[in-house]
Amino acid sequence: MTRFSAHLSTRSSTRPALGARRRRFVLERPVEDPDGFGGTLRRYVAGPVLWGAIEPLGEAERLRGGRADPVATHRITLRARDGLAPAMRLAAGPRRFVIRSLDAAGPPGRDLVCRVEELPEDPA
Repeated sequence: MTRFSAHLSTRSSTRPALGARRRRFVLERPVEDPDGFGGTLRRYVAGPVLWGAIEPLGEAERLRGGRADPVATHRITLRARDGLAPAMRLAAGPRRFVIRSLDAAGPPGRDLVCRVEELPEDPA
């Protein structure tokens, strides 16, 4: 076994390869403004660009309008960073992903795994 192949065999299988982080995501932060009637309106403002890997996990069912609709779930792996919260979203082109959970992966400070649900596209 060569030194290179020994290095590959000890590598964690849960961490994506460096080339797998080729998907460009824009972090969207929520901003709430008063609506004039005592409530708030939530909109999302584009923040920094992040590079990561996306992996489909399957589907979950969410109640919408009194019926169960399937929602695509994914795992997005990013470089670890401060300031991410489940209230934020990730955007990749026209696709939007709601962050449901954040977990550190690997050595501290290396990777951040986001479990996300894909939002359905708005009909225009």
